[in-house]
Amino acid sequence: MKELIVGSSLIRIIQGDITREQTDAIVNAANPALRPGGGVSGSIHRAAGPKLWEECKTLGGCKTGEANITKGYQLKAPYVIHTVGPVYSGSKNDRILLSSCYTNSLFLAQSYKLKSISFPAISAGIFGYPLPEAAEVSIRAVKQWLEQHDAIELVQFVLYDETTRIIFETVLEEIS
Repeated sequence: MKELIVGSSLIRIIQGDITREQTDAIVNAANPALRPGGGVSGSIHRAAGPKLWEECKTLGGCKTGEANITKGYQLKAPYVIHTVGPVYSGSKNDRILLSSCYTNSLFLAQSYKLKSISFPAISAGIFGYPLPEAAEVSIRAVKQWLEQHDAIELVQFVLYDETTRIIFETVLEEIS
């Protein structure tokens, strides 16, 4: 586990199953329709139960880079923040949209007065974002947001496998 203190906040990188986290919110790497899918999204929907999908259907979807919030239902986290990462194309806009996923999720958590949030590696799975670049964009976005806002006490990156965790830890060390 690697950590970085930013102001009065803590960025932590751990390996684990995001559906088991007890932070105030976990973030779903969602698709634009907010449907249960594969990967992180499918795991979150399965763990939360069918009421999550019922609530997601009322939101009218989510645009790339934006974020919506629902209850957590059967999850340990009381809230799920859904954000849609970009499908990697190699364009400059990919970085902007991926960064927006993190900052918009943090702004939404702040507006709900949440103190802790757990993120997966957004867009780094089936959306094809190269892991080292995704880690760099993600950690920079979170660090810069925390430097400007004193609202969230803990931001965790909960990464499913060892390779992803190691890459995120390496980038965190480089950025700090």
